[in-house]
Amino acid sequence: MKEVRVCAAKRSNESPSGAFKRRNGLAQQDGGTKSRQVPIWEKSNLTLEEAAAYSGIGINKLREMSDSKDCTFVLWNGTKRLLKRRRLDEHLDRLFSI
Repeated sequence: MKEVRVCAAKRSNESPSGAFKRRNGLAQQDGGTKSRQVPIWEKSNLTLEEAAAYSGIGINKLREMSDSKDCTFVLWNGTKRLLKRRRLDEHLDRLFSI
């Protein structure tokens, strides 16, 4: 019977090596020095903390505004509350254009 050898990379549960990532275009172009965070003004959905920093409105007030059943700018992911940035902007524009 012929012995079958399995490549160590296929057996391993480890992440790919740096050489593999570079060959296959998976490595960061900057060598991994830059952060991969998206700026707040480019995000679609914001946490309460991010929305407070973005809008200048306090977390408690944002929580109170988004507790309403007819709130159009809240997105629930289980118990996590995310605020839709564009709709929040529209809501605030309507609110303060009076």
